Amino acid sequence: MSAIVNCTDRQPQELLEDTGSAARAFKPSHRWKVLGLGVAANASFSATFAGIPATAVVLRQGYHLSNAELGLALGLLGLGVALSELPWGLLTDRWGDRRVLLIGLGATAVWLLVMAMLVVPTRTGVPGVTLLCASLLITGLLGGSVNGSSGRAIMGWFRENERGFAMSIRQTAVPLGGGLGALVLPSLALAFSFAAVFGALAAASALSALFAWRWLHEPPKAGEGHLAAAIAGPAPLRNIEVWRIATAIGLLCFPQVAVLTFASVFLHDFVGLGTAAISASLAAVQIGAMVMRIWSGRFTDRHGNRRQFLRFCSALSALAFGVLWLLVLASPAIPGGQFFSMAVLPVVLIVAGVSVSAWHGVAYTELATLAGAGHVGTALSLANSFVFIGFFLVPVAIPGLLHLWSWSGVWLSAAICALIAWPIFLRPA
Repeated sequence: MSAIVNCTDRQPQELLEDTGSAARAFKPSHRWKVLGLGVAANASFSATFAGIPATAVVLRQGYHLSNAELGLALGLLGLGVALSELPWGLLTDRWGDRRVLLIGLGATAVWLLVMAMLVVPTRTGVPGVTLLCASLLITGLLGGSVNGSSGRAIMGWFRENERGFAMSIRQTAVPLGGGLGALVLPSLALAFSFAAVFGALAAASALSALFAWRWLHEPPKAGEGHLAAAIAGPAPLRNIEVWRIATAIGLLCFPQVAVLTFASVFLHDFVGLGTAAISASLAAVQIGAMVMRIWSGRFTDRHGNRRQFLRFCSALSALAFGVLWLLVLASPAIPGGQFFSMAVLPVVLIVAGVSVSAWHGVAYTELATLAGAGHVGTALSLANSFVFIGFFLVPVAIPGLLHLWSWSGVWLSAAICALIAWPIFLRPA
C-alpha cells in the first residue's frame, strides 16, 4: 500500500484500479472484509503468543522446567517478535501488506506444524529447554510479520473518522485470540499433549493466510499528487513524537505482559485456583479488554481525545496494579486469608488486566496518524518492537522478582511501569 486513501469517499467507477496484473473493482463494503481479515490474522498469532503462556503451569510440568527456564522460554517468544517487527514493517512499506502477510502467516503455520511433530514431550523423551527456547524464538521471528502489515492495510481502507474504531476492532483480536487460547489450550495440553496445542495454532495461522489470499488487496490509489503528499514528512525513525508514543506503548505493555505470561502461575501458586478457574479468569481479562478496546475506539473518534485517553489509561493502570500490590501484601494478615485471596484477588487482577489492555487501538491509530501514510508499517512495527521487548524482558525478570520480593514485587513493578508511561504519552495538541 503506497498511500492512505479514503476508499469509501470515491465513486464506484473510481474504484477500478490495477492491484497487480489485473484490474479489480472494490465496493465500499470491501473494507469490512479487510478489517475482518486483520482481526483473524492478529487473533491467530495472539492465540500463539498469549495462548502459550496461558499453558504455563502445564508447560512447566510437561517440559520439566524451573520457573527461570519457563520465563526464558516464554520471553524468547516475545524476543523473536521484537527482533523481527521492524524488518517486517520496513518490508511492508516496500512490498505491500498482501505479500508480507501471506509470507508471514504461511511460514508461521509451517513452523508450528514442525513443532507439533518434533518439539513435544512423548513417552520416550522430553525436548530439552534449549530446543524449546529456540523453537519459540523462531515462532516469534516469523509471527512478527502480522502486526504491522495488517494494521497498515486497515489504515489504508478506512477514513480518518473511522480509523480509531477500525484499529480498535483490529486490536480486539489480541484479547480475542488470547482469550480463546486461555480457554482452550491448557485443557488441550492436558488432554492431548502439546502436539495438539501447536497443531491447532498452525491450523489457525493457515486459515488466516487463506483469508488474506482471498480478500487482502491494495486499496485503490488516488493519483500521483495525493501519493506525494501522503509520503511527505519526516520518516518515523527520525520523528521524536513517534518515538515517544512507541516508547510509552512499550512501557504500558510491561504490566500487561506480566498478566499474560505469569497470571496463571500467580493464580495457581499464590491464590490456589484450579485449571478451570484460572482459564476463566484469564478469559475474563481478554473479554473485558475486547469490549473496552471497541468502546475506546468509537469514543475517541467522536471526541478527538486520543492523547487524553492514553494518559488516563496509564494513570488508571498504575492505580489498579497498586491496589493489587497492597492486597497481596495484606492478604496473609487478613483473617480467612485463603478465602479472601480466592474471592478478591482474581477480581482485582481482572480489573487491572482490563485497564492495562483497553488502549491499544487508540494508541496505534494516533501513532499511524503521526507517522504519515507512507510510513504506517514502519511506525507500527517500531511500537511493536518495544511491546515485544516487554514480552522478552518481563517473563525473564519475573522469576527474579519472585525470588527477591514475591508477588508483591511483581505487581508493584507493574504499577511503576504504568506510572512512568503517563508523562511520556503526548499531551493534547
